[in-house]
Amino acid sequence: MLVTDGTQIDTYYRALVERASDYVGIFFVGVKTTGVFCIATCRARKPRRENVEFYTDFKDALDAGFRPCKICRPTENAHVAPLPVARAIELVRANLKVRISDWQLRQQGISPELVRRWSGKHYGMTFQAFQRMLRVNTALQELKGGKRATDVALDSGYESLSGFGYTYKKMIGETPRDSTVTNVILIHRFTTPLGPMFVCTTEQGVCLLEFVDRRMLETEFRELQQQLKARIIAVENDHTRQTEREIGEYFAGRRRTFGVALHAPGSDFQQSVWRLLQTVPYGQTSSYQAQAEKLCKPEAVRAVASANGGNRIAIIVPCHRIIGKDGALMGYGGGVVRKQWLIKHEQRYAEEISRP
Repeated sequence: MLVTDGTQIDTYYRALVERASDYVGIFFVGVKTTGVFCIATCRARKPRRENVEFYTDFKDALDAGFRPCKICRPTENAHVAPLPVARAIELVRANLKVRISDWQLRQQGISPELVRRWSGKHYGMTFQAFQRMLRVNTALQELKGGKRATDVALDSGYESLSGFGYTYKKMIGETPRDSTVTNVILIHRFTTPLGPMFVCTTEQGVCLLEFVDRRMLETEFRELQQQLKARIIAVENDHTRQTEREIGEYFAGRRRTFGVALHAPGSDFQQSVWRLLQTVPYGQTSSYQAQAEKLCKPEAVRAVASANGGNRIAIIVPCHRIIGKDGALMGYGGGVVRKQWLIKHEQRYAEEISRP
């Protein structure tokens, strides 16, 4: 949303001039003279007040015609964990079976209050809940490996089986001894030039890759858990790390195809549409009509469009390359502005390859 309140604009402009880190992600400033938009801490020379516009969301700045600043990279760095938060997360991951207390964070020079605020805003949960989720996932893997519930509880830092059982049931939905859950969906958040994304994976591969502000995201999470009979837990694995690396290479223009394994549950028809999507060449577009004809079902344009809309794995399964027969961009789960950006991004790098 464009900020129009004069007092708010004065506050944001002062924060921009002072490079106030507290305002990173709070506003995005569009600079009329250069056509770029930035975050509060950008190191570039500060523009005059009359030459800027402030937005509360980077998508609004993109929609207004501004492009991301190459110095501060606003769509990425507005959502990156500050160094103290990153250190706290690494501390947890290095000690999966130990509860990291506020006192221990302070001993490391980390503000627990900062960690709590950032975790609540970006993960939608408290830092302690994030820790519990990691510990329960570790416990689930050990139970699946045949380890006794009592041993798992004590090894995970719980003083009693009852305390461990309560937490486990709250997260998984069943007690450790009665658990029939054999599948978990791991969810990891990372940043991209078009904003943060969630990647969800099973042991087989990626089952979801979406921008975090997708409107239907909660529905997709619920449907995935039902289809796979699994629970979603925030933690990383080889699939999440490979996805983050390959998506980073894609945005840098160094990757055109993906090697990460996929696990996309759906009907036979949906599966056929998603496989066909992956044959649309990098840097090119197709239409719903053309996709239907390739499936030998020219009358099924609406069904093809619906299957495209049901794709949960953005970019890797490139539904952004499908446009209307008349060239219109049509809908896109991540937003039409992102769709247009992705198409132009691919066309630019595809043209560079084709040049002699």
